[in-house]
This record gives sequence, structure tokens and C-alpha cells, in this order.
Amino acid sequence: MPKFLKKVYKVEQPDEVRGLYANWADSYEDEVREAGYATPARVAQALVAAGADTAQPILDFGCGTGLSGAALKQAGFQIIDGVDLTPEMLKVAAAKGLYRNLTPIGPDDAPPPGYTTMAAIGVIGHGAAPLDVLYRLLDALPPGGILGFSFNDHAMGDPAYAQAVPELAQAGQVRVAFEERGDHLPGIDVQSTVYVIEKT
Repeated sequence: MPKFLKKVYKVEQPDEVRGLYANWADSYEDEVREAGYATPARVAQALVAAGADTAQPILDFGCGTGLSGAALKQAGFQIIDGVDLTPEMLKVAAAKGLYRNLTPIGPDDAPPPGYTTMAAIGVIGHGAAPLDVLYRLLDALPPGGILGFSFNDHAMGDPAYAQAVPELAQAGQVRVAFEERGDHLPGIDVQSTVYVIEKT
């Protein structure tokens, strides 16, 4: 297993997460590509299939080095803004020329307002952003707004994550437009569940 993928699911504190991703920025894409990172394309395609308007700006929350932005662009999204916790990752993303705006955020910051479509691709889970981020993203969306995101197998093994979307749907807060388990990092035998939910 690559160097940082051995560590990522074991860190929990925001400072640890930020430090790990800062040190990982230069080799991140090589490591996840070697492991067959499939989730960005899956989320981007699911958003389009669920009816997201590709002509409207989309927020790529936790954009990292821009692999998610590349997948969104490939799926047809024209205006992509990114935010991330790690300046070192944002520097790599900026070099791709995919984003209209790239902005650093803090671990407790709310997403910027004004977006009707958001993506959080490979962002929420153990070793990354906590589950609370899902609710912050929903709070920032208007009714009818669409969020595409993923929970990998490590997250889905935690009942809090596994029950989050069903509980939101049962409470009438969201409509589940898409849900599918499939490849995440097949090279290390990790899958993810991709969701697209609409805020009601």
C-alpha cells in the first residue's frame, strides 16, 4: 500500500488531518491513481444523471489537488469553485486551471453561500472531514439544491455515517436522487457509496 494511504484512515484530529494532507500534496495524485481512484468520476456522472445544471456554478468542497474538479469538468460542469483545508493541496489544484475560484477554509467554516449544486467527493469520513460537514453543506443549500458526495467503506462501517442519509430522507429533509456502491480505490480493495441528494 502507498505511504500515505496507510495513514489516512487513522488520523482524526483536524490538525492531524491538515498536516497529513499538507505532506501528501506532492504525491497524492500518484498514490490514489495507482490505487485506481474511481469516486470523482462516479460522483460527477451521478450529479449529471440526477439533473444538476452543468451551466450553473458548482462548489467543489474539499477539492484537494483538483482530481474532483477534473472529473466535474469532464462531466460537463462549466464553472467550478473549490475550497479546501490545505493550502498545499490548493496550490496543486490551481496549477490545473480548472477552477474559477480557489479558497482556503478552516475546519469549522461553513461553505460559502449562493450555490445550488455542491460536491464533496471523497471528503467526508474517517481521516478526512467529520460527518458534521454533511449537515453544514445541506444548511448552505437552498431548497431544491443538489449535493453529490461519497462515503467510503471505512465511513460506512460506522453506523453514524451509514444511517445519516436514511435518517435525513425519513425526516423529509432530503430526497435521495442517486445511491450506488462501487469502486473507490479498487487497488487496495476499498469501495464507496455515492449519493446525490436534493434538499427539500
